[in-house]
Amino acid sequence: MKSIAAVAIGFSLVLATPAFANTGEMSVATFLSKADALRAKGPAALFSGDMKVLKSEGEAAGAAYRSRLTAERAAGKPSSCPPTGGKARMSSDQLLTHLRAYPAPARGATTMKAAMADYFIKTYPCR
Repeated sequence: MKSIAAVAIGFSLVLATPAFANTGEMSVATFLSKADALRAKGPAALFSGDMKVLKSEGEAAGAAYRSRLTAERAAGKPSSCPPTGGKARMSSDQLLTHLRAYPAPARGATTMKAAMADYFIKTYPCR
Protein backbone atom coordinates (compact mmCIF):
# COMPACT_ATOMS: atom_id res chain seq x y z
CA MET A 1 0.00 0.00 0.00
CA LYS A 2 1.34 3.43 -0.97
CA SER A 3 1.97 5.91 1.78
CA ILE A 4 0.45 9.37 1.55
CA ALA A 5 3.92 10.87 1.18
CA ALA A 6 4.80 8.66 -1.78
CA VAL A 7 1.53 9.47 -3.53
CA ALA A 8 2.01 13.19 -2.91
CA ILE A 9 5.57 13.07 -4.25
CA GLY A 10 4.50 11.23 -7.38
CA PHE A 11 1.48 13.46 -7.91
CA SER A 12 3.58 16.60 -7.66
CA LEU A 13 6.13 15.23 -10.12
CA VAL A 14 3.55 14.21 -12.69
CA LEU A 15 1.75 17.54 -12.56
CA ALA A 16 4.93 19.60 -12.64
CA THR A 17 4.54 23.24 -13.67
CA PRO A 18 7.42 25.33 -14.96
CA ALA A 19 6.21 28.41 -13.04
CA PHE A 20 7.34 26.84 -9.77
CA ALA A 21 10.48 25.23 -11.12
CA ASN A 22 13.67 25.27 -9.08
CA THR A 23 16.98 24.03 -10.46
CA GLY A 24 16.48 20.28 -10.85
CA GLU A 25 20.15 19.81 -10.01
CA MET A 26 19.55 17.73 -6.87
CA SER A 27 21.29 14.38 -7.12
CA VAL A 28 19.32 11.17 -7.30
CA ALA A 29 21.02 10.10 -4.04
CA THR A 30 19.79 13.20 -2.20
CA PHE A 31 16.31 12.92 -3.68
CA LEU A 32 16.01 9.27 -2.64
CA SER A 33 17.31 10.03 0.84
CA LYS A 34 14.73 12.78 1.33
CA ALA A 35 11.93 10.68 -0.21
CA ASP A 36 12.74 7.75 2.07
CA ALA A 37 12.76 10.03 5.11
CA LEU A 38 9.37 11.44 4.11
CA ARG A 39 7.94 7.99 3.50
CA ALA A 40 9.05 6.98 7.01
CA LYS A 41 7.09 9.91 8.46
CA GLY A 42 3.82 8.66 6.97
CA PRO A 43 1.00 11.23 6.95
CA ALA A 44 3.14 13.71 8.90
CA ALA A 45 5.30 14.04 5.78
CA LEU A 46 2.69 16.37 4.28
CA PHE A 47 3.80 19.01 6.79
CA SER A 48 7.51 18.61 6.15
CA GLY A 49 9.54 21.29 4.40
CA ASP A 50 11.24 18.53 2.42
CA MET A 51 7.94 17.83 0.65
CA LYS A 52 8.18 21.28 -0.94
CA VAL A 53 11.85 20.74 -1.77
CA LEU A 54 11.17 17.44 -3.55
CA LYS A 55 8.18 18.90 -5.33
CA SER A 56 10.30 21.79 -6.62
CA GLU A 57 13.05 19.44 -7.77
CA GLY A 58 10.56 17.21 -9.56
CA GLU A 59 8.91 20.20 -11.21
CA ALA A 60 12.26 21.58 -12.34
CA ALA A 61 13.38 18.23 -13.73
CA GLY A 62 10.09 17.80 -15.60
CA ALA A 63 10.19 21.34 -16.96
CA ALA A 64 13.81 20.94 -18.09
CA TYR A 65 12.99 17.76 -19.96
CA ARG A 66 9.88 19.26 -21.58
CA SER A 67 11.97 22.20 -22.74
CA ARG A 68 14.70 19.90 -24.04
CA LEU A 69 12.16 17.72 -25.85
CA THR A 70 10.55 20.75 -27.48
CA ALA A 71 13.94 21.81 -28.88
CA GLU A 72 14.71 18.26 -30.00
CA ARG A 73 11.36 17.99 -31.79
CA ALA A 74 11.97 21.31 -33.53
CA ALA A 75 15.29 19.92 -34.76
CA GLY A 76 13.54 16.72 -35.88
CA LYS A 77 15.45 14.50 -33.43
CA PRO A 78 13.35 13.85 -30.30
CA SER A 79 14.99 11.70 -27.63
CA SER A 80 11.61 10.25 -26.64
CA CYS A 81 8.06 10.19 -27.91
CA PRO A 82 5.70 10.36 -24.93
CA PRO A 83 1.97 10.61 -25.62
CA THR A 84 0.80 14.20 -26.07
CA GLY A 85 -1.78 16.10 -24.08
CA GLY A 86 -0.50 15.19 -20.64
CA LYS A 87 -1.24 11.48 -21.13
CA ALA A 88 2.24 10.41 -20.00
CA ARG A 89 1.76 9.52 -16.36
CA MET A 90 4.32 8.43 -13.82
CA SER A 91 3.40 7.11 -10.42
CA SER A 92 5.58 7.73 -7.40
CA ASP A 93 6.42 4.03 -7.35
CA GLN A 94 7.55 4.15 -10.99
CA LEU A 95 9.73 7.17 -10.31
CA LEU A 96 11.32 5.73 -7.19
CA THR A 97 11.89 2.38 -8.91
CA HIS A 98 13.58 4.19 -11.78
CA LEU A 99 15.77 6.20 -9.41
CA ARG A 100 16.73 3.10 -7.42
CA ALA A 101 17.80 1.38 -10.67
CA TYR A 102 20.84 3.66 -10.82
CA PRO A 103 23.86 1.96 -9.27
CA ALA A 104 24.59 3.44 -5.84
CA PRO A 105 27.90 5.01 -6.95
CA ALA A 106 26.16 6.79 -9.86
CA ARG A 107 23.31 8.23 -7.79
CA GLY A 108 25.41 11.03 -6.36
CA ALA A 109 26.59 12.14 -9.79
CA THR A 110 23.20 11.90 -11.54
CA THR A 111 20.92 14.93 -11.35
CA MET A 112 17.15 14.74 -11.24
CA LYS A 113 17.12 16.47 -14.65
CA ALA A 114 19.18 13.66 -16.13
CA ALA A 115 17.14 10.99 -14.34
CA MET A 116 13.85 12.42 -15.58
CA ALA A 117 15.21 12.51 -19.14
CA ASP A 118 16.44 8.92 -18.79
CA TYR A 119 12.99 7.82 -17.58
CA PHE A 120 11.18 9.30 -20.57
CA ILE A 121 13.77 8.08 -23.06
CA LYS A 122 13.50 4.55 -21.65
CA THR A 123 9.72 4.52 -21.21
CA TYR A 124 8.67 6.29 -24.42
CA PRO A 125 11.17 5.44 -27.16
CA CYS A 126 10.47 6.81 -30.63
CA ARG A 127 9.65 4.08 -33.13
